[in-house]
Amino acid sequence: MAKTTAGKRSAEPKIQIGAIPFRRRADGMVEIMLVTTRETQRWIVPKGWPIRGLKGHEAAAREAMEEAGLIGEIGKKPVGRYTYWKRKTDHFVLCKVRLYLLEVKQQLPTWPEQAQRRCLWFTQADAADLIDEPALGAIVAALDIKGAGVPESLLNA
Repeated sequence: MAKTTAGKRSAEPKIQIGAIPFRRRADGMVEIMLVTTRETQRWIVPKGWPIRGLKGHEAAAREAMEEAGLIGEIGKKPVGRYTYWKRKTDHFVLCKVRLYLLEVKQQLPTWPEQAQRRCLWFTQADAADLIDEPALGAIVAALDIKGAGVPESLLNA
C-alpha cells in the first residue's frame, strides 16, 4: 500500500515572493501599481515562485519587471507576508508570500507578460480596496512607505 504523504505535503504552504511597486507623485501622494492575474484578471501585486540563484528581493524585482515592466530599487528585507490559496486548474495550493517594497524608477516600453496582464497605478487606498486577497489588501492599506513596513498585527506567519 502506498504512503499517503502527498495529502500532508499539500497542506504545507509553498513559498512565493512578491513586490509592492510604489512611486511618489509630485504632490507627495504614494501610488501603488497593481497587475491582473492571467487567468481571472483579479488585481494583485507582482509575485511568483522563488528563482534559483536569486535572493528573495532579487526574485521579487524580477517578477515586477516580467509582469509590469518595472525597474527600480527593491528593499532587501520583507515588509510583510501573507498566506492565500492559489487557484490551479483542478485544485488549490496554499502559498505564503513574502513582500518587498519596490520604489519604481521607470517602466520599460515592453516586457515579457505585457500581453497577458493589465497594470495600472492606484492611490494606496484604492489599491488596497481593489485587491481581491483580504490579507494582501490589509497589508497594502497599512503600509507605511516612510517606515518601510506594516504593523506586526497584520503579519501572519
